[in-house]
Amino acid sequence: MKIARRSLLLGSAGLAALAMAGCSDDDEDHGPGTIVQVASDDSRFSILVEAVAAAGLVDTLNGAGPFTVFAPTNDAFAALLAELGTTKEALLANKALLTAVLTYHVLGGKVLAADVVALPKPATVTTVQGASFTVGADLGITDARGRTARLLVTDVMASNGVIHAIDKVILPPA
Repeated sequence: MKIARRSLLLGSAGLAALAMAGCSDDDEDHGPGTIVQVASDDSRFSILVEAVAAAGLVDTLNGAGPFTVFAPTNDAFAALLAELGTTKEALLANKALLTAVLTYHVLGGKVLAADVVALPKPATVTTVQGASFTVGADLGITDARGRTARLLVTDVMASNGVIHAIDKVILPPA
């Protein structure tokens, strides 16, 4: 199994609000932080942020981008750990797997929800990991293993891309 840059999929109404509310009047012109910074500001993405760090992807996701990240929540990671019968510590220790899974959650370029809605369905999307997933008419994401994730929050803006929160960790081909 590979854990694509899923760790980057960070989002939710609270995350967007937090990113905006966190700016003082003096910070107004600076806009949101990078994908990693925006995710770090929301406790619902703490496991994703830990995974990104463990995989050595922080510098990449803090880079210029643009990136689109389908970010699984902590609940999504908890469900994956139960599904795999493993611990968070064991998952974070497997850098090769973690990198593959996390990068499977990342697209090169900035893809907003309106762009996804406009695609003919089902749409096949290629990730930076190299494998693809499909997006159905209901905007559900079906990974390479037939598992389905749902969008929870879309268009959480970051200075180097956009985050869409999802309810399941998607997995690349075995």
